[in-house]
Amino acid sequence: MGGDRDFLRGGFAIAGIGTFGCGKVPGFTDMELLAGAAKKAVADAGLTMRDIDGLCTASVSAPMWPMAVIEHLGIRPGFIDGTMLGGSSFIAHLMPAMLALHAGQCNAVLVCYGSAQRSAPLNRREMAASRRLLDPQPYEHPYEPMLPPTAYALSAARHMHEFGTTAEQLAWVKVAASQHAQHNPHAMMPKPVTVEEVLASPMIADPLHRMDCCIVSDGGGAAVVVRPEIARDLKRRSVTVLGHGEAAKHQNGGRIDLTYSAAAWSGADAFAEAGLKPQDIDYASIYDSFTITVITQLEDLGFCAKGEGGRFVADGGLISGVGRLPVNTDGGGLCNNHPANRGGMTKVIEAVRQLRGEAHPAVQVANCDLALANATGGWLGTRHAASTVILERL
Repeated sequence: MGGDRDFLRGGFAIAGIGTFGCGKVPGFTDMELLAGAAKKAVADAGLTMRDIDGLCTASVSAPMWPMAVIEHLGIRPGFIDGTMLGGSSFIAHLMPAMLALHAGQCNAVLVCYGSAQRSAPLNRREMAASRRLLDPQPYEHPYEPMLPPTAYALSAARHMHEFGTTAEQLAWVKVAASQHAQHNPHAMMPKPVTVEEVLASPMIADPLHRMDCCIVSDGGGAAVVVRPEIARDLKRRSVTVLGHGEAAKHQNGGRIDLTYSAAAWSGADAFAEAGLKPQDIDYASIYDSFTITVITQLEDLGFCAKGEGGRFVADGGLISGVGRLPVNTDGGGLCNNHPANRGGMTKVIEAVRQLRGEAHPAVQVANCDLALANATGGWLGTRHAASTVILERL
């Protein structure tokens, strides 16, 4: 982390959040899902679309996506960012949003996304083929890792080899998500599962079973970031940003260690900026594309030592009211919803709910003052970006 960013700490607030169409909602486009979530987030903040003068949004399949969003929403932003970093994008977007707010370029930034991935007319293999044209990876595509489970299975297998992590420990991540999802009326998989049921589900890419993989859904999500003087005048309780970090990890010419993620750097920067340590965090939203993704990030963020992630999550370690660190109390991507490349947005929204005291009573963390959200974008086993944000209740 370079430069002096003290002015960012506690200076900007997330004033509104919203979701729309999460699950399976045929008949909606990416844009319609985005717009539905955006309108909810703006209303949640107590603002109108006329108040929005900044925009952060991205789409993996539309390089000029912000232009279409601007027209569809009928806004006139003085600040626009369309950076696409996969699932980490919408946590990463918080930093340019705050910088633009600090510079006086705008007053209220809408961060938004929508994906009709589950109901889209193209199947996932066809979508992957189209993305290869838009996002060529010469050190990856020749080996045909067509489906993400294969890349994540590499990381899981290496973690098991290096640290003795077990399939049962991976399964506990799913079990925790399902325990939370049963209290979420919008979750696609609300039924609690056991470790035995996870291990009995079909093998997708050894050592990952079907229940080790996230669900595939449609959905839109949005958040509104505002200047501090605006937040003070709003009736809605806001959440302030204390620290932020982002980083990327690639294959380094083949010299790659599959047991860690870029969260090792993004998390360190966020904690340093916030002046906090992992043990200060009351709740964590951790991107859960696969069960191994959670274990790896927990280690890299400092919640446990490298190699201890399996033991950290075992026996309900992530269950609210039971474990040492409540994680993904909405059910996460493993049980609630997971539209394409939207993991980071979902994680911020649930962290804000926890800090506001608006999570379901059965999973609400008592006296939740500090929360962390972290997401990766790309593939853990090849190349990816990571973004981390630390939030505080105002």
